[in-house]
Amino acid sequence: MLSQTSKLMPVVAVQCQQQRGMANLKAIGLRLKSVKNIQKITQSMKMVSAAKYARAERDLKNARPIGAAAQVFYDRAEVAAEESAAPKELYVAITSDRGLAGAVHSSICKQIRSELAEKPNLDNVKLICVGDKSRAFFQRWNKNQILMVGTEIGRMPPQFGDASKVANAILSSGYEFDTGKMYYNKYNSVVSYTTTPIPLFSQSTVSNSDKITVYDSLDADVIQSYMEYSLASLIYYAMKEGACSEQSSRMTAMDNSSKNAGEMIDKLTITFNRTRQAVITGELIEIISGAAAL
Repeated sequence: MLSQTSKLMPVVAVQCQQQRGMANLKAIGLRLKSVKNIQKITQSMKMVSAAKYARAERDLKNARPIGAAAQVFYDRAEVAAEESAAPKELYVAITSDRGLAGAVHSSICKQIRSELAEKPNLDNVKLICVGDKSRAFFQRWNKNQILMVGTEIGRMPPQFGDASKVANAILSSGYEFDTGKMYYNKYNSVVSYTTTPIPLFSQSTVSNSDKITVYDSLDADVIQSYMEYSLASLIYYAMKEGACSEQSSRMTAMDNSSKNAGEMIDKLTITFNRTRQAVITGELIEIISGAAAL
């Protein structure tokens, strides 16, 4: 009996090894299939982003003169924030609701966070998050500083009406800020963008600037009307810059993901073939050993 048991033990071990090899082969096959599906998705997203990027770049050329004209007024009038012990500050983060675009949104949030981390007190600082990505970031970091949140940003190309709604929400929020900054991603090239701030000023700051008198016939109503229009123009310009940077970054990210998926497919294919060959070799050894035993 003992001799017969010793003869059966290698056969059981071979069968266990064969079943284990088949299980590994099935897992590798499922993994290979999933990676191929992911590669198809990333390639499709790259093509869609490329088409949207071409349109965003074309729209950006028309939006840049609007943003430049709005900023020239503050430069010519030499508008500067008044120095005070505890000024009320406002930060606006121009992001969107969509992800899978690299660090295009987190760069804005990290830039604002690093600047706010240097302030000793955040009681007089408020945040306006344009886009769900910035809301999710600052809600984890410090949700008490969030004043307002704008959603449904980035699904469609930004229009001037969207910027007007954001500007109206800022002006009607009830928070009277002394100075502020609006952070956005300035488009440089397909693979490059720069996180850039645009200063924001209140109506009283503009009215009390030294060289505002170079413009004739400026009363409080005219200044208020121009402040509303210039704020909407700056937001529209920043949203166009951010949309172009987002599409170019997503196109680059999806291209890199497709290349990484291709490398994984090659490695998994080699592993799959080697495992299958090992299973076939094990079955041949079992058949030959059984034939030799007879």
